Amino acid sequence: MGDGRCSNGVHHQGMTDAQLFDRQFKELVSELTEDDITDPVLTDALNRLKEVLLYNAPGGKRNRGLSVIGSLRELVPPAKLSHDDVQRAVLVGWCIEMLQAFFLVADDIMDASLTRRGQPCWYKREGIGLDAINDAFLLEGSIYRILRRHCRGQPYYVHLLELFTETSFQTELGQALDLMTAPPHKVDLNCFTMERYKAIVKYKTAFYSFYLPVAAAMYMAGIENEVEHNNAKHILLEMGEFFQIQDDYLDCYGDPAVTGKIGTDIQDNKCSWLVVTALGIMTAEQRAELEACYGRSDAVSVERVKALYDTLEMPMRYHDYEEQSYQRLLKLIECHAQNLPHAVFLNFAKKIYKRNK
Repeated sequence: MGDGRCSNGVHHQGMTDAQLFDRQFKELVSELTEDDITDPVLTDALNRLKEVLLYNAPGGKRNRGLSVIGSLRELVPPAKLSHDDVQRAVLVGWCIEMLQAFFLVADDIMDASLTRRGQPCWYKREGIGLDAINDAFLLEGSIYRILRRHCRGQPYYVHLLELFTETSFQTELGQALDLMTAPPHKVDLNCFTMERYKAIVKYKTAFYSFYLPVAAAMYMAGIENEVEHNNAKHILLEMGEFFQIQDDYLDCYGDPAVTGKIGTDIQDNKCSWLVVTALGIMTAEQRAELEACYGRSDAVSVERVKALYDTLEMPMRYHDYEEQSYQRLLKLIECHAQNLPHAVFLNFAKKIYKRNK
């Protein structure tokens, strides 16, 4: 690998980070399925891994993965960022995308979801079914093979290992809270408190979607100071909370043709921002209506819940919240990012605020 320099998000070969990111995926798949393990008796299993990677890892918005190289560019001057540094950041970004794929493959089984990113969920494909559980494990295992092959000789290697394992555990704890709070066919609206909702969001979404990519870039830039990581975490967890509230809103009000998935939060008895917020402002009669319909999969019940949300003006309340959240985030950046480039956080914010998918 050469020592070409990069600046302004454009690779030395004239490629943008997004183009570089997409190109790297093909090499990553070849590496994992052809170069890493070469025992001929594993040919069928490695072909399966290739199929799993190609179907589940690409196809998303790539915000998490691209935020590693994007953040690193803000933290390290262009003259000090070599081609090898950029390639490692891109690969670490793909590790986050594989972590996301691992979570989503498993989550779709648990939620009995139908579509993901505009195509059938992996487990819904013919001949896959619950074998998808092991496929999810393959995705997770691939992360650590890539990290070992490309970052083992770097001073931040152990930091990255600890960051990925800790973040995975935090996300799994958040998923456990989510599943326990909203078991299928057992609706208990008393469990749907804002405190529980925020705990689920923080652990299930915010750590891996927002803190992980920036923290990885910080370690790769040589920033190990715990105070700075805590400052970044403070800002990024707030951003992650808003991101999940957006997701909850889009589950109900988004266009499936745009979002790529059919919303099922109402049918799945999910502790979402919409239901938690609605519970805080509705009348006793409206609560009785919600209890009769929430967590049911028939179309009439789902429509009655949506009609209730409309009566309570949930879209307007959401848009008000979005504006308040953005202003709160700007204040957090001002307060906590005194020694970190504000662009690290503002670039992330621009990608998510006012999004429609």
